[in-house]
Amino acid sequence: MEVQTKSNGIVNVDEKQLVTFPNGIMGFEKYTKYALIESEYQPFIWLQSTEEKNLAFLLIDPFIVSNEYEADIDDESLKSIGITSPEDLIVMTIVTIPNDGSAITANFLGPIVINRKNNVCAQVVLSDNRWTTKFNIVEALKKKGE
Repeated sequence: MEVQTKSNGIVNVDEKQLVTFPNGIMGFEKYTKYALIESEYQPFIWLQSTEEKNLAFLLIDPFIVSNEYEADIDDESLKSIGITSPEDLIVMTIVTIPNDGSAITANFLGPIVINRKNNVCAQVVLSDNRWTTKFNIVEALKKKGE
């Protein structure tokens, strides 16, 4: 399938790269269909809307960023996307790269959860107050590298 992207023109994607958010992403509820596209900058991945070419999110695996990250996701959220086993679950976080040069952050409080078996996704809000919507990933990676 050809997908018009925000920054890379038209990209061919495999059906396996297509994901659905039945309830959308917070603030973008009307857009439910996306493609996971490799970024030119590893380990990032683009979550590109297939319905609106100007809507794309940069994702990162939070476990790469922080060894302490825990995503205690409620059973109801997991059930809503058909998760029956932890092996079926992929957790990603949305990255923000501000134009003003301030810290690059990830939303560790509201991760994206993906069912790898059926490609159905949801954005969940964790109840763990250790995490924030503006988790500084550069600082965390520096600490991890020490």
